[in-house]
Amino acid sequence: MPITTEICNSWKLESIDGVHNAADVYKMALYTGAATLNRATTVYSATNEVAGAGYTAGGAILAGRASALSGDIAYQDWADPSWTNATITARGALIYNSTQGNKAVATYDFGADNTSTNGTYTVTLPPVGATAVVRVA
Repeated sequence: MPITTEICNSWKLESIDGVHNAADVYKMALYTGAATLNRATTVYSATNEVAGAGYTAGGAILAGRASALSGDIAYQDWADPSWTNATITARGALIYNSTQGNKAVATYDFGADNTSTNGTYTVTLPPVGATAVVRVA
């Protein structure tokens, strides 16, 4: 199965049960097109994670967390993560909570392979509000 852009089902239940907290450390890991990431993803895995200069397994810590309401939709968002001096190709990403046993939050399909050659690789997250990566409608 391909990578899809979705909130992980496990995150929905874990959020109701109070597992995820604002002070937790959230990360984004990048993956090749061979990865299967979707709503059934439950934890971070290094299987089919990208490898290359400027990228460390496990990805980058997400900074600048913000949460709010946009109409009737609650969202959580972060600043766009980036990797400097990176030579990598990624098709998608997993946002996960490293504080809580690497539990999956959301998967993100880039729509195509994106490559950086000894440059800065940046993932531009959707705008905050109704289109944010992590949202509850």
